[in-house]
Amino acid sequence: MRFTKSPLTPSFAPLIVLAIALSACDPVVNVAGANFPSWLFCAICGGVITAMLRALFVATRIEPFLWPLPLVYPSLMILTGCIVWLIFFNRL
Repeated sequence: MRFTKSPLTPSFAPLIVLAIALSACDPVVNVAGANFPSWLFCAICGGVITAMLRALFVATRIEPFLWPLPLVYPSLMILTGCIVWLIFFNRL
C-alpha cells in the first residue's frame, strides 16, 4: 500500500515553519536580569489594576450594583491587561 500526495492537497510545512519563526517575535521585558514575555507582564498588571479598581468600587459603594461578580472582575482584568499592552507594546 503506497500513499501518494494528491496535487490538490495543501502542504502545511511552510505554515508550520512560519509559525515557528514568528513565535520568537514576542516582546520581552527584562526584570532584574530575568526575561519575561510581554503578555505575562500585561496579565500581572491587569490583575493589580483590577484589584485597585475593586478597592475603589468598594469604597464608593458601587460594587453591589456590579453583577455577576465572577464575570465582571475577570472581564475587567482582561480589559486592563489589553489596555496595558496597547499602551506599552503596541507597534502600530
